[in-house]
Amino acid sequence: MSIDPSAVIAPTARIHPDAVIGPGARIGEFCVVEQDVVIGACSVLEPYVYVKRWTTLGERNQISAGTVLGTDPLDKVFTGERSYLRIGNGNRIREHYTVSRGTQPESVTEIGDGNYIMTSGHIAHNCRIGNQTVIASCALVAGYVEVEDQAFISGGVVVHQYSKIGRLAMIGGNTRVNTDVPPFFLYSGFNVEPVGLNSVGLKRAGFTPGDISALKKAFHLLYRSGLKLEQALERIEREIPTEPARHLVDFIRRSERGIARP
Repeated sequence: MSIDPSAVIAPTARIHPDAVIGPGARIGEFCVVEQDVVIGACSVLEPYVYVKRWTTLGERNQISAGTVLGTDPLDKVFTGERSYLRIGNGNRIREHYTVSRGTQPESVTEIGDGNYIMTSGHIAHNCRIGNQTVIASCALVAGYVEVEDQAFISGGVVVHQYSKIGRLAMIGGNTRVNTDVPPFFLYSGFNVEPVGLNSVGLKRAGFTPGDISALKKAFHLLYRSGLKLEQALERIEREIPTEPARHLVDFIRRSERGIARP
């Protein structure tokens, strides 16, 4: 067993001899940590957290009570081979949450750094969650979903498998995401549709008034001008030569499911 001398392990916790517990980590009462697990420095597992095999947590993660990390994927084709869950640094995952590892042998579910993931939800197999996202309570993220940095997924949102959510997109509560969601905009409705700019998120992220004005023009060209999609993208490229606009166009051109439309 590789437990750093500075780690604090509750007497009722069960740590497999092959697990690695980093310096300053704290493992609460009745936690279970299986073999082939790494818990990084200064990470905290509150009571009743279960970390399953082939899961890696980086540093300074805080995992709240009743959470299960590295669950077998909820996928009928899964046959038990080794796959992984990898979580970065500085994440907060609140109570009663589940995150699955990948389905295919050696595949990975990935969560980046600085994410705030609230209660009673699920991130499924082979998802890729970026950095500094917020995933609110009771949101369900299906398999192979990709969420870019700083996106905000509100409570009760359900995200269909293979969907992509762009940087600084905000999804309103109880929305069904069944297409790709371009970055920087606000979405709502039962079936996800654009309603405007994510102005609050953009300001908090340090976007200047000029940046926001340019994205507002891009939103108008994309969703309010009556242009066909490719025509709108060409005009955005020609008339809005900014990095966020280039990212927006690139995201849409890479979409395989199609993007959310009014």
